[in-house]
Amino acid sequence: MQINHFELPVGLRRWNHSGAGALHQAEGFEFSLLDDCDNAYRFTVAATASKIGTIFSDFATHLPEEAFFILEFYPDESLLLRPSGSTERPAPCVFYSPYLPTELILRTIAPYLSRMVHDGFVGFGLANNRKGLEFFCSEEKVLTFFTDNHLRLSTFLHKHRITHRSPLILSADFGHDHVALLGLPKKQLPADLKRFSTSDLDSAQFCSDLVDMLDMYEVEEGLSFFLTRKEQEQISELVQAKIPDHELANFEFGGLLLDWSDFVNECEDGFDGDLWEYRQGLKIRDAIQLVIEAAPDPLSDKIRNIVLEADSDFQRILTDNSKRLDPAGEMQLQNERFWYQGIIKNQGTELRRDLIRHGWFNR
Repeated sequence: MQINHFELPVGLRRWNHSGAGALHQAEGFEFSLLDDCDNAYRFTVAATASKIGTIFSDFATHLPEEAFFILEFYPDESLLLRPSGSTERPAPCVFYSPYLPTELILRTIAPYLSRMVHDGFVGFGLANNRKGLEFFCSEEKVLTFFTDNHLRLSTFLHKHRITHRSPLILSADFGHDHVALLGLPKKQLPADLKRFSTSDLDSAQFCSDLVDMLDMYEVEEGLSFFLTRKEQEQISELVQAKIPDHELANFEFGGLLLDWSDFVNECEDGFDGDLWEYRQGLKIRDAIQLVIEAAPDPLSDKIRNIVLEADSDFQRILTDNSKRLDPAGEMQLQNERFWYQGIIKNQGTELRRDLIRHGWFNR
């Protein structure tokens, strides 16, 4: 069988193994159904480096109105240093932009796209949950797509001359090193990157610039889920029917799930807001519960499982469980709301001050 030439980004350095047992990498894709999703798929793609930017830009045309940008990098160089004796790689920080016009995102990142493709410590992507579409290029330079239309995505990849291949050889299947553009001699850089200054090639700097320009925010990677377009349409209809005028009615439900997880993490680390801000976090869980109670069983169970870990963590950090905060009255829920039963242990100054003013500790 003829092996196609496969070009790695300069930020990945394959160890020099040769001989009969050496792995040969070629372009291709595999796909599989996602757990807990009917008709939703994960595509894993190996693409030669020169195609990655084109694939990204072409994928963006399927999100004609708006999307959010994903960026994964190491803002602090110390994150790249492993503790003595550790064999685990440090985890990068992940940032999401808010939903923005797709064209605005593309214009903003265009000067940085080649640097993101070739730097061995940067991952990036583009998604629209309401469209059921996501693309991500990891720091391993493996492309991952999520979709509820596998035929359309297969056609998209064939357009770029990438065909189904099994088994698919990925960078993780062979020994390799990650290299930052900053650590490479200019002569080893692609032609379009040789003109950049040292500071321009610093991924911590140019990624931070993108975070500022797109108003991105850091997210925890512990929560992972995928809601299909059909599921999101069901949820939107339920919310509009139950609480059409509520402040959370027009929020994307996937965003609320992430917000609840982030709120719980913030409460674990130490909540710095006041009582009003704390109640806003609890209202997010109210809205999630509304959908859990109103949705049909398969979808209800799926959402309940998504929030299970965050719920358990929140219950663990609650104290004074014999006392109860009064829940907001905008939503009529059937089940007891455990998140109002007690208060978090790690209270910041403002929250504790407000609790004292409201007589919480005198009950």
